[in-house]
Amino acid sequence: MTITITTMKKIYTFTALILCFLLARVASAESPIQPGDRIAIVGNTFADQLRIHGYLETLLLQYTRENPISIRNLGWAGDMLSARDRPTGFPTEESTLTAHNTDVIIACFGMGESFAGEEGLEEFKKLLKKFVASHAGKKYNGKSEVRLILVSPIACDDLGKLTPARDKRNRVLEAYTQAIKEVASDTEVPFVDLFEASLYLMDEPTGPKLTNNGIHLNTYGYWAISHAFYDQLTESNRASWLLRIDANAKSEYARGVEISELTTNGSGLSFQVTEKSTPKLRPPTDQTLPPQLESFRDTLIIENLNPGKYRLTIDKQHVATATAQAWAAGVAVDSSPAHQSAEAYLALVNDKNLQFTYSWKALNQVHIVGERRTSASGKELPKEVIEFSRLAKELDKALAKGVELKTRQWRVSRISK
Repeated sequence: MTITITTMKKIYTFTALILCFLLARVASAESPIQPGDRIAIVGNTFADQLRIHGYLETLLLQYTRENPISIRNLGWAGDMLSARDRPTGFPTEESTLTAHNTDVIIACFGMGESFAGEEGLEEFKKLLKKFVASHAGKKYNGKSEVRLILVSPIACDDLGKLTPARDKRNRVLEAYTQAIKEVASDTEVPFVDLFEASLYLMDEPTGPKLTNNGIHLNTYGYWAISHAFYDQLTESNRASWLLRIDANAKSEYARGVEISELTTNGSGLSFQVTEKSTPKLRPPTDQTLPPQLESFRDTLIIENLNPGKYRLTIDKQHVATATAQAWAAGVAVDSSPAHQSAEAYLALVNDKNLQFTYSWKALNQVHIVGERRTSASGKELPKEVIEFSRLAKELDKALAKGVELKTRQWRVSRISK
């Protein structure tokens, strides 16, 4: 992870972009998401897929560790403000919001509507204002008015021949983003701009593509965009772990963790690390990341090691191997035991969302309103729905415990000259 002048410029530019979002939010209102909030996500395919790529939810749970949030994802692939059809007998959205005691609704619209072009903007703004008004004054939690957050669509990715009209699409998507921003301002509702953040990353030549088809994020895309999403939803631009050690001076600096009992010799060093914050989730790719995202990774820097190759073990588990030169530049350490615990936590988030989906969106309507509704399986469905709902609530309790923070033994040993 050699830091060049060009790299630093890109990191500073991305940081400045996020800082602008943060300053704009601070100037207008408090953080849109507060500890303990019970949140519902509604909207299109982007919203729907957040439930199977739990990066945003994991970040928010880590942010509210002492008083965790709870999320129910009501997104539905293809939803638009003018088309939110549901199967016969499906529970009303209001009943689901009330059952969750919802404090906050995160609404993601604009992508599907944008295919109407700029001539559809006024109708879109009218429908969006109507959507906001439909929730005004509602107390789904039984005590306070629900808060809304409006989210822009992402930009269109450059996939060459697969996205021949990319520039035109982005001009339209930018216009719809501006429309959402205007409605948010007019109705005094917080606004999250994912268009500008995603476009910046999409135009970065380094790193994997963010989407499968130009507009639907892949797993890496959800990992990357969730950071920008999180930063605009909270007061905290939570920094990654950074451990910096000078092997000659026997000095150390740490962010997110605490280093103690540092000992060094010619063949390596050892020290204890006490985890003060939860680790960052590893990016779901082995490709080189753009510099502004590489800086999100938890990193160990060791300066002034003797020449050679060194292996890092944590609690005797191999984590990384690199040359002294590479360690001096910084090596990502996000396959450590702590990070494996964070990955298990992410899997728990996704499992909770799956159980809720089974309880809310039964996948075989023939058992509900079709010919099998009087069959043995159809008659059992109500009981199964209740059980899936119970499982989701139990997993909420497990998630509230967070990722366990520990003190671990780190050792860096030379394995060759």
